[in-house]
Amino acid sequence: MNESGKSKRRFIAGAVCPRCKEMDTIVVYREEGVDHRACVSCDFVDRANFTPAEQELTTRVHRPAEPAAPDPNLQVVRILDPSKKK
Repeated sequence: MNESGKSKRRFIAGAVCPRCKEMDTIVVYREEGVDHRACVSCDFVDRANFTPAEQELTTRVHRPAEPAAPDPNLQVVRILDPSKKK
């Protein structure tokens, strides 16, 4: 952060502006300890309330992983080392 309390603006690859729907125009920055996102195309600005577990924006490239349901047909296989004999 610099002396005025602002961090450098960082472009988020693949992010889409919620207002103008343009891709790759969203920047994020921190000002006075508050996260913001802004569009350089349409002047959209929003306070981004990131939780500690949610530090990544959802983009076309990065999407939060959904928990996978356990596969009922899944079986554990134990690989044996042929060089070790009992």
